[in-house]
Amino acid sequence: MSSKDSFGEKVHDEKTQVSTTVDEHGSHLEAEGQPPVRTLKRQLKNRHVAMISIGGVIGTGLFLGTANALVNGGPIGLLLGYTIVGTICYSVMVSLGEMIAYLPIPGGHIKLAERFVDPALSFTMGWNYWYNWTIILPAELSAASVLINYWNKTINNSVWIIICLVVVVAINFMGAGVYGEAEFIFASIKVITITGLIILGVVIDLGGAPNHDRLGFRYWKNPGPFVEYHGITGNTGKFLGWWAVMTQAAFSFIGTEIVAIAAGEAKNPRRNLPKAIKRVYVRILLFYIGGVTVIGLLVPSNEPNLGLNSGTAAGSPFVIAISKAGIKVLPSIINAALLTSAWSAASSDLYTSSRALYGLAVAGNAPAIFKRTTRNGLPYAALTLSALFAFLAFMSVNAGSGKVFNWFANMTSIAGLMTWFGISVTYIRFHAGFTQQGMDRSKLPYASKLQPYAAWYAAIACIVICFFSGWSVFLKDNWDTATFVTNYLPFILFPILYVSARLWTRTPPVKPLEMDFLSDLAEIEADTYDEPPPKNKFEAFWQWLM
Repeated sequence: MSSKDSFGEKVHDEKTQVSTTVDEHGSHLEAEGQPPVRTLKRQLKNRHVAMISIGGVIGTGLFLGTANALVNGGPIGLLLGYTIVGTICYSVMVSLGEMIAYLPIPGGHIKLAERFVDPALSFTMGWNYWYNWTIILPAELSAASVLINYWNKTINNSVWIIICLVVVVAINFMGAGVYGEAEFIFASIKVITITGLIILGVVIDLGGAPNHDRLGFRYWKNPGPFVEYHGITGNTGKFLGWWAVMTQAAFSFIGTEIVAIAAGEAKNPRRNLPKAIKRVYVRILLFYIGGVTVIGLLVPSNEPNLGLNSGTAAGSPFVIAISKAGIKVLPSIINAALLTSAWSAASSDLYTSSRALYGLAVAGNAPAIFKRTTRNGLPYAALTLSALFAFLAFMSVNAGSGKVFNWFANMTSIAGLMTWFGISVTYIRFHAGFTQQGMDRSKLPYASKLQPYAAWYAAIACIVICFFSGWSVFLKDNWDTATFVTNYLPFILFPILYVSARLWTRTPPVKPLEMDFLSDLAEIEADTYDEPPPKNKFEAFWQWLM
């Protein structure tokens, strides 16, 4: 590996044997005299990356989607489901973190799959990931209309969808820096909201609400810790109730890997990304596990108002718990905070889908027009196409926002789990190549002692959950075409895309001894610098927090 090359000098690509010139704006000149091909700019600051990783995708999955999970699994089934998916999420993130902290390149795990597995997996993961985030965007917009209906059901939902869509598109078209600032504010509100709800939930449970009703573990006893799914009695019914939680839990966790996509636009990635990855477990334990534990204490699983089919946020377990506790003003305040979380999640969805499409184009797996960027590094073509799919949210105007949200949630959960599977497989190959080439993992910017076992666990678990995700439609008198299609279409599409791409490219998997661990390192190291030391205790605390 050559020493660090300064901007303005030629950088030699050892893999392709092509020399490119990098100008002072970060644009690459493909050859002398050719026009520059603009790329993404590193505009996301440390606090942006930190808050995106902590609260970027805390949204409707946790605040609204837990209603159906509680109905299906009961309080213990809900807690177990989220705990198990949380361990899978953590295993994926330590796998991704090790790779992306070493090579924080545009395209994230999509580009890494090409480098350490084969172009076919990169093609499959890229289109699956773009599809995932393109579909979840209208889901969040549908959820936003559900939240607004809590206050006003007289105005057509299409009005609220348009307003939310304009806000989300405007934020993204202002560039990664503005997106980072907006997400920092939105995510801060979400973190404060969920933290406050957990504290409030404990107070209500202990009898500190206006009605002074001490709940304790009342609902764990009656109607019970588990729900017997679909009337199937005994342990079989309880097991199936727990399993029904898994897909919904996956929807809540999907998106933690957004840090990898943001890596290509993060400042000082070698320093900032490991910090973000190391704190993933905090979000899993505090926000998700803590949140669902409180929900199971406050609301019985047989509560008739639970669920989104009513078309309003009154079906949210948090809103139900606060209303039943006799707190009159707070539900509206909480609903307003949840609305900002839907906007935030939708903004992240559009950002991620556009960068995924950009990464596909850079890898040659999508039309070249989608790698076009403005002088400021905004992939406007990819952003425009991804934004157009947001109009699918208008399906909810006639079909019902809650029902459409559940359809999109199913599709997103499975597509997201297949992305996690692809990340795990990529890491397994990365680990094999790194080891066989005699490189020292302890010298990596971030390395987990759980590897490669964590990656194997995540890969196997993701496939098992996807395979059994739609099992409920096969129960007697329970067939539902929409549920079957939304669960199994993304699952079947993944191997079809991979096999088709392998047949088209005819490129075998990269051998471990031939894997490229050196390209792009010079530019990455040039972007690495030591953060200035804190001047006072407040700055020291802020650096620790962010």
